[in-house]
Amino acid sequence: MASNDPDLSDPSDDPQPGDLIEIFRPAYQHWALYLGDGYIINLTPVDESQAAAMSSVKSVFSRKAVVRMQLLKEVVGSDSYRVNNKYDDNHTPLPICEIIERAQVLIDQEVSYDLLGSNCEHFVTLLRYGQAVSEQVSHCLLRCMCLQWKITICRSKKTVQCLATF
Repeated sequence: MASNDPDLSDPSDDPQPGDLIEIFRPAYQHWALYLGDGYIINLTPVDESQAAAMSSVKSVFSRKAVVRMQLLKEVVGSDSYRVNNKYDDNHTPLPICEIIERAQVLIDQEVSYDLLGSNCEHFVTLLRYGQAVSEQVSHCLLRCMCLQWKITICRSKKTVQCLATF
């Protein structure tokens, strides 16, 4: 189901070929690229059935992934999603036909997967822009640095109470 959050894209906006689709999973965001006619291309874990892979947190910890073409509604399931071409202001999208051709060549291919350097957001932004980008990674690294900073302060103060504020 499309998201009803006013801060998100208008749910009445139908995805167009080449659009980035952000799917809101309980613990993370999954990313896909819209191909058209209800189909997307996305990364799924190698060792899981297609149905199980759609909502698995295990996918975040896999080292390999398979590029699959699937129906958007099946991948989304009961989660919400939005069209989110958030990098268009800083990166010029490739021509639609090139985006789709690049995507179709990869269907059913096994690719390496790394949460920090080669995740599903990197994959779809590479297809759309010719450059891999992931804001999720930047935010995660920033949170880890903040946590490390707070731990250092707590150790210097010899207290654990300040961790409760994180």
